[in-house]
Amino acid sequence: MSDVKILAPPVPNMPWQEKPDHLNGAPVWRYHGNPIIPRNPAKEVARIFNSAVIPYEDGFIGVFRGEQTNGVPHIYLGRSGDAVNWRFDEEKIAFADEEGNPFMPKYAYDPRLVEIEGIYYLIWCQDFYGASIGMAKTTDFQTFIRIENPFLPFNRNAVLFPRKINGNFVMLSRPSDSGHTPFGDIFVSESPDLVYWGKHRHVMGKSPEWWEMLKIGGGAAPIETTEGWLLFYHGVTGTCNGYVYSIGGAILDTDHPSVVKYRCENFLLTPEEWYEERGFVPNVTFPCATIHDSNSGRIAVYYGAADTYVGLAFTTVGEIVAYIKAHSVVREADSEVGRR
Repeated sequence: MSDVKILAPPVPNMPWQEKPDHLNGAPVWRYHGNPIIPRNPAKEVARIFNSAVIPYEDGFIGVFRGEQTNGVPHIYLGRSGDAVNWRFDEEKIAFADEEGNPFMPKYAYDPRLVEIEGIYYLIWCQDFYGASIGMAKTTDFQTFIRIENPFLPFNRNAVLFPRKINGNFVMLSRPSDSGHTPFGDIFVSESPDLVYWGKHRHVMGKSPEWWEMLKIGGGAAPIETTEGWLLFYHGVTGTCNGYVYSIGGAILDTDHPSVVKYRCENFLLTPEEWYEERGFVPNVTFPCATIHDSNSGRIAVYYGAADTYVGLAFTTVGEIVAYIKAHSVVREADSEVGRR
């Protein structure tokens, strides 16, 4: 077994379920109680999916993509003692600008949540003359202050690293188009202040593997390990019956995250269960968050299922890193560090 370690504070109360005996070498396994969030979970919210959770105080807190009953997505706050059973605020998160004036996005979806130096940052997709990235910050989950949009449209799937690298904030994103993006590569950008972004570098693109041959995009915030940044991302393929979204894995260099050290040619999770294959958008497994414990090496992965539910899966850092390394294919198109 690999001796790789997670470099993060311990979370001993994280959810966990032991690996079943019948998986035949698969590195990720589903929670037997999936989906953990069903349909119609809150007042005037039809579905919650593609959402992010994080340890907070003695329990857990999350920002959730809530599809309202009018069809417009917004972000809702949820709390939990065990990170499995959630209670949600009835009203969507009310954002304000730095002067305290209401500053609500027209819509907001696929949020991520990251803590850096005592400040919690929300990142999501919103409208800014097309699909673009929105950001906000909070210290108490009561006041949410909008900060500058990091990028021009069109862009989706922004993921902030959980600490500064070489003194800068670092973010993954997936530049897109004005439609549903029939293409997509992951890029990384840096900022000294979360206002001015630059040093844009290509990280990796779609691959010849069937499950990610159409496009890829960021998923959960990277996990720092002794092998590098462990990244769970999503890969998309097209079929005669529509798109299929699967979960992939890669390891990026610790100090230079545009460098892909290992990239797994196999998917880690793909739609197989009824709640992944059947829903508002069938055949989707879409990672958005992890909870991980540095003492035990355990990792819980939260993912959207069929754009309808929230699913939970498990692995360990030793098993997942060993699997990614054993099935790694890094291509010439990945990590073009010197190309501008």
